[in-house]
Amino acid sequence: RYEPTWGSLDARPLPAWFDEAKLGVFIHWGVFSVPSFGSEWFWWYWQKEKREPYVKFMEANYPPGFSYEDFGPLFTAEFFDPNQWADILKASGAKYVVLTSKHHEGFTLWGSKYSWNWNAVDMGPKRDLVAELAASVRNRTDLHFGLYHSLFEWFNRLFLEDASNAFKTRKFPTSKSLPELYEIVTKYQPEIIWSDGDGNAPDTYWNSTGFLAWLYNDSPVRDTVVTNDRWGAGSICTHGGFYTCSDRYNPGHLLSHKWENCMTIDRSSWGYRRDARLGDYLAIEDLVKQLAETVSCGGNLLMNIGPTHDGRIPVVFEERLRQVGAWLKVNGEAIYGTKPWRAQNDTVTPGVWYTFSPKEGKVNAIFLNWPVSGTLELGEPQSKLGETQVKLAGYKELLKWVALGEKGMVIALPQLTPQQLPCQWGWTLQLTDVN
Repeated sequence: RYEPTWGSLDARPLPAWFDEAKLGVFIHWGVFSVPSFGSEWFWWYWQKEKREPYVKFMEANYPPGFSYEDFGPLFTAEFFDPNQWADILKASGAKYVVLTSKHHEGFTLWGSKYSWNWNAVDMGPKRDLVAELAASVRNRTDLHFGLYHSLFEWFNRLFLEDASNAFKTRKFPTSKSLPELYEIVTKYQPEIIWSDGDGNAPDTYWNSTGFLAWLYNDSPVRDTVVTNDRWGAGSICTHGGFYTCSDRYNPGHLLSHKWENCMTIDRSSWGYRRDARLGDYLAIEDLVKQLAETVSCGGNLLMNIGPTHDGRIPVVFEERLRQVGAWLKVNGEAIYGTKPWRAQNDTVTPGVWYTFSPKEGKVNAIFLNWPVSGTLELGEPQSKLGETQVKLAGYKELLKWVALGEKGMVIALPQLTPQQLPCQWGWTLQLTDVN
């Protein structure tokens, strides 16, 4: 049994499925999807920081005295089709999904009994959005279902009172935040708890270690659940399950601890923005590059999309997800279930990232630019004459190669027209029998 101490909890081995999965989809959906302007931090930027674009937006479009709470009934989700969402998630090639069950605004996407009249069952959609998506994901896909949960709430009176007492009182976690966590685990049995938003309060205020000890010892998901590292001020990148370290974290080198790069397809927001331009969205080439870099360095990629207030996944997000899925259909062996190799990226040719498939003993070299010369030089692999074989994922014939001294090889790529290429945006060389 795990003790409610970081020493004990941090010693828990991470369930193997998480490292094997490599790719997840993050979904930021909530009342912030109604104004869908600027950022999912809309309420804070408008009311607390009084940022000019937000103040002007409200003055121009809403009557005086309109409050953020008035957006609640406008979060309607009339086009929300959980089966369609599940099918898009499946098509993306992702192996897990993380839905925001509650963001810093405090609005819960399930009918929480600890969030009276500020939840999706009492107002707005009048539906349990968490239950519906969980059911569709489990019925139609093999994805692991996870939930994001914000510990703190920007404007909750109990939290503000505790904060003014320098967190010596604990009214908010005992009556709101912790009961919600126990509620979502027992009700929806998520296999990921993605915690966030410590409000600068220490983990002792949140009783994070007490909750995690219950989660790992006695909860219905104790054997399979994974958690992140956002459990109180100072715990990020230090304690918990996998490390996130910061938003859009992509170190570019190998880490000794399992980590995740949570990032957004919309470069500047997690929630849906009506004011986004096409150039604000990452192109599929950017996403393939991030996936290759992240996985080669031992991380998982969590790609975020923001649905609309009426429950649609905007077509630009759907297209990106389906493109990633199409790429993985050809190159998935170089991603799923792989381990980091002794080198992460090539020393000679830029834009080449390595992974290792332990079962097959294959080294995978993912290259992002098809060379004009028709030959690709790799500085890292040590080939064995008469034994080493080189294949291009999605192409039948073996490729010709020559060794370069002690280390390195030059590979002749097949002469293919763009239509004949096995995929776009990045390719995988599979090397067997290399040192």
